[in-house]
Amino acid sequence: MDVPGPVSRRAAAATTMLLRTARVPREGWFLPTSLLCSYGFFANLRPSEPFLTPYLLGHCKNLTEREVFNEIYPVWTYSYLVLLFPVFLATDYLRYKPIILLQGLSLIVTWFMLLYAQGLLAIQFLEFFYGIATATEIAYYSYIYSVVDVSRYQKVTSYSRTATLVGFTVGSVLGQILVSVANWSLFSLNVISLTCVSVAFAVAWFLPMPQKSLFFHHVHPACQGVNGVKVQNGGITQNSGIVNDTSASHHLPGWEDVESKIPLHAEECPVEEPVPEPRADRLLVLKVLWRDFLACYSSRPLLCWSAWWALSTCGYFQVMNYAQGLWEQLTLPRGATAYNGGVEAVSTLLGAVAVFAVGYIKISWSTWGEMALSLFSLLIAAAVYTMDTADNIWVCYASYVVFRIIYMLLITIATFQIATNLSMERYALVFGVNTFIALALQTLLTLIVVDASGLGLDITTQFQIYAGYFALIAVVFLANGTVTLMKKYSRQEDPDSSSQVTTT
Repeated sequence: MDVPGPVSRRAAAATTMLLRTARVPREGWFLPTSLLCSYGFFANLRPSEPFLTPYLLGHCKNLTEREVFNEIYPVWTYSYLVLLFPVFLATDYLRYKPIILLQGLSLIVTWFMLLYAQGLLAIQFLEFFYGIATATEIAYYSYIYSVVDVSRYQKVTSYSRTATLVGFTVGSVLGQILVSVANWSLFSLNVISLTCVSVAFAVAWFLPMPQKSLFFHHVHPACQGVNGVKVQNGGITQNSGIVNDTSASHHLPGWEDVESKIPLHAEECPVEEPVPEPRADRLLVLKVLWRDFLACYSSRPLLCWSAWWALSTCGYFQVMNYAQGLWEQLTLPRGATAYNGGVEAVSTLLGAVAVFAVGYIKISWSTWGEMALSLFSLLIAAAVYTMDTADNIWVCYASYVVFRIIYMLLITIATFQIATNLSMERYALVFGVNTFIALALQTLLTLIVVDASGLGLDITTQFQIYAGYFALIAVVFLANGTVTLMKKYSRQEDPDSSSQVTTT
């Protein structure tokens, strides 16, 4: 029963404001989006990255191939795996911006050490900081959802991802031009990279601090329902009490946050409402995450696409990490100009075209998805095998471009299939879990195949194993897809047979 008084009048005023704003997208989306895209562009504008392996093997660092491939590069894999889950939680708990700043700082430390650090141990520490920078990428991709209206999600997502692709492509092309045409040293390219990531770090300080996050920071129960009012899909519904269900599984993107609609002044919310203990809130979030995890992965289609995501991403990371080592062996003589930057730029652009084309592909993925994954995984295996066995650097480059295009195409389809029926919170959870599994598999593969404490195989043998790995993925999904098709067609025949029995 409502009690008349100042609180009721404030609640009525807040309700009126909600009615006015529920159908209006949140204002001020342009500034944070522009700043975030600027950050993403400069953070990925690193012209030296396609030439990292030649730089480490050259006179500046004077490291051996075994040190680079078997003792230095594996550190990135291990640090990424260890940091991923803590960073995933910290990103949401600290509300994104501090983690973006941490990523910018990690990139600065990485490229500063790349310029001036010497010795095996120092470069291994460098890889650890690069692992921090990679693990914190999740903050960049999720920040924008906390500061813009849900109606703009698709647009700002395309902007933020395009910024990173453009930055990487411009950096690759710039590096290639400076090396091939201007004869700049690789050290100079690293100076440019350090400058660019420093600019990105400076831009990040101007990002607005979000007031909410997906899991830990929802609207306070006292402010979440004003006199029983909540916003759903742009409309207002009246409940008998204050809305206090803030679990991740119910906080869907279709809901507008009342927090973003009502100024958080002291008189706006009843001060008598008890504030839940932070520890209890954290435990509740973890319980909700576990419940959502079980609910998501009990779906067979989602489990299938997630399995391919994790398995293929593991192999993709390995090929990307060690492709430059393969090119280095084929670029003869040793001092000849490499075209690593141009190849990276071309593969990124063509991959972006393939991703764009996904929207025009008309196919029943529920029926033919597994068979398509099998076929394209086999093509990836063939591309990796060709990279490994080719004696010509241009054939190796071309195979690498094909490899990246196919992977970017399929990972986009997998992302769409997974995200179609999930809330933003559950999608973030599934993305984190899939990436964690991919890194766990990559760590195991690195320990056995790459690490000096394991087999410590040479690059050529490694790529033979990676080709076989993708071929195994193709066989697994071929078998699974065949079973799926058989079950589907048997179900289509069952109604006919049952109707015949009924008629008889």
